Amino acid sequence: MPIPLGELEVFFAAVDSGSFSAAARRLDLTPSAVSKLVSRLEARLDARLLQRSSRALSLTEAGRALYEEGQGVFAALASAENAVKACSDEVSGTLRVHSMVTFAKYQLAPAIGDFLARHPRLRVEFVLSNEAVDFIEHRIDVSIQGGPLPDSSLVARRLLHSPWIICAAPGYLARYGTPAVPGDLAHHNCLNFTQRTDWNAWPLVENGVEKAVPAQGNVGANLGDMLLELARSGLGLVRLAEFHIRDDLRSGRLVPVLEAFRAPAQEPLYVVYQGRKHLSPRVRAFLGFMEECFGN
Repeated sequence: MPIPLGELEVFFAAVDSGSFSAAARRLDLTPSAVSKLVSRLEARLDARLLQRSSRALSLTEAGRALYEEGQGVFAALASAENAVKACSDEVSGTLRVHSMVTFAKYQLAPAIGDFLARHPRLRVEFVLSNEAVDFIEHRIDVSIQGGPLPDSSLVARRLLHSPWIICAAPGYLARYGTPAVPGDLAHHNCLNFTQRTDWNAWPLVENGVEKAVPAQGNVGANLGDMLLELARSGLGLVRLAEFHIRDDLRSGRLVPVLEAFRAPAQEPLYVVYQGRKHLSPRVRAFLGFMEECFGN
């Protein structure tokens, strides 16, 4: 059976202090407790380790062997403690971030250089998909997710709200006209997602009543970037998050429509991670950076 570290610590303190009384003061124990622990260690090893006298303690041959060999144990423990402290302070290693594809491309990619410049010993790996992933299986540290979140043991911090905007290329509107009321969508080619039903009915408000308007067309895709390219090409109307199409709206490449009927609700985006306690420095640093960039 391995020697308990507590007994070994008491033995070392007795040797270094020169007496049980001094060792007791050092360890905040009573002299009798120190004597009992040393005697227990001797019984465990079946060897006398210390010669006791009224004046001082002295090592036996067995005691000296234990003292010299035991130095390595405490040196290793000190080294391990220092390594853990270094890990708990330094932002380093690999951070794996799962994100919605469009948010990663249009928001994270332009900002991540500043984050890496602050933490040169850090590596960031992105895992991109519009669906939630298993944190353990994919070794995810942080996830950026949109829409309603499933119940789970993960912690979700709201990052921002993003409006969704219906828009089209000027060329499409010139050919087919601009929809004036929600019912006009039935006469337009609506570019839509193929896999997520809550994105495929477009919420609009008419006469004070919000309703989900069916939006159908002859082409769809599972990624917003493909829908964006289709809209840019003039194939139809599209409804995408504002952060996704911001540059297209500013440049006039896409034109918003039915703005007077846009539903006030905005889709929240969350930063999701495991637990609140014992977060690694890299996760804490990334959460702080996300709050700094997008929290306002």
